[in-house]
Amino acid sequence: MSPQAFTVAICTHNRLDLLRRTIQSIHAVQPPLGCRGEILVVANACSDGTEEWLADMSACGVGPNGWSLRHVREPALGKAHALNRLRTLETAELIAFVDDDHRVDPGYLPSLVEAAERHPEFGLFCGRIVPDWDGREPAWVHDTGPYRLYPLPVPRFDLGDEERPLGVDGPCPGGGNLAVRREVLHRVGPFRTGFGPVGHNLGGAEDIEWVRRALAQGERLRYVPGMVQYHYVDPARFRLAYLMKKSFERSASVVRLDGSMPSDGIVPPGFMWIKLLDRLVRLAVSAPDACKRRFYAMRLAGALGEMHGYRLRRRDERFSGTGKEKNRLP
Repeated sequence: MSPQAFTVAICTHNRLDLLRRTIQSIHAVQPPLGCRGEILVVANACSDGTEEWLADMSACGVGPNGWSLRHVREPALGKAHALNRLRTLETAELIAFVDDDHRVDPGYLPSLVEAAERHPEFGLFCGRIVPDWDGREPAWVHDTGPYRLYPLPVPRFDLGDEERPLGVDGPCPGGGNLAVRREVLHRVGPFRTGFGPVGHNLGGAEDIEWVRRALAQGERLRYVPGMVQYHYVDPARFRLAYLMKKSFERSASVVRLDGSMPSDGIVPPGFMWIKLLDRLVRLAVSAPDACKRRFYAMRLAGALGEMHGYRLRRRDERFSGTGKEKNRLP
């Protein structure tokens, strides 16, 4: 049986122009027959007029294609705080998460609702995140050769055209294009506030940690290729400083979450130091070649991020009681 209603949830912080674009793309979608669509925005410590604009929009009543809109304030800065505020609110049985710098494809919601109807045994669904290229991006972002960059400056998650279940061993989606049943959101528990972006920094993994925890608890996740969202392309992301910072932050998150990574010493293990030295040498000898230089600069930042993630994981283990110290995880 199809859901009778669903909630599209957006957490936002001081991105009013992008938020307008996101909501406009949702308004353009006709909800599946028999379904009511609601947009729920959590304004996370916003100071750019977001709340005032949302209040005006809400006062206008039902929007295009029957969409309703409501919003709440979460003063504690950090996406994990906004997500946890969402967990306290009344929502529809099916909740679709959309980032405030995404726009949804016209087939996004129909694909989600259809998958939820066909697979009631699944509590989580994910789809594609595709960069919203407009032709102004530099050619190197499309490079598929040996020096192609990862992570890309604009997120991408695309597992192809085949719908299939995903297990605890991955690949693991982030929260930018994730949908969950309400009871799963409450059953799995809160998002960890020690992870995730705070404001507009490049932190992350609050969503990946939550999804992995859900799968470890026995929840089921299904990839639905028709669930497509397009990620806004910010030209500032093509700067080398941004690329290196993102590589550092995301590598730190990967190591922090990697349960197989040894963490039995205060100092990062020897292989991390070897990797760091290798990246330094390769960066030095690649200086004349811009493509190689960009690639190894990111790899160097990633190696430093792995060492930082190791230290964070050591701290987590001490605070969680797996080490000598015991306290609550941040």
